[in-house]
Amino acid sequence: MADDRERGSAVVDFVLVSVLVVVLLLAVLQVAVYVHVRNVVTASAQEGARYAANADVPTAAATGRTLAAVARATSEGTAEGLVCTAVEEVDDTGLVLVSVRCTGAVPALLAGLGNVLPLDVTGRAVEEAA
Repeated sequence: MADDRERGSAVVDFVLVSVLVVVLLLAVLQVAVYVHVRNVVTASAQEGARYAANADVPTAAATGRTLAAVARATSEGTAEGLVCTAVEEVDDTGLVLVSVRCTGAVPALLAGLGNVLPLDVTGRAVEEAA
């Protein structure tokens, strides 16, 4: 009789554990996507800053270069979701730096969640003397 009461419980256990495993898998994949996009945007901001730090290149050219690099490495949609600004700053030692700051959000794996993971990265390069 005891065996009859537990009959079919394996199916329920399987469903409950499967849901948990799928949720954990999606969470791990979302972390991987976030880290990848953050690293790509950081590298692109640094590339844009290095480009604008060259002599006779306007600082404003850094934003276009940064967004183009992000679009090449990820997708046009990711690049369109970013706002990048480039400014010249002076550090404590008196060096002039080109700083590119990109803000936006990383898309969620589940489309219904939208862009819930904020992104804010900065790339800097020492400006070349003209």
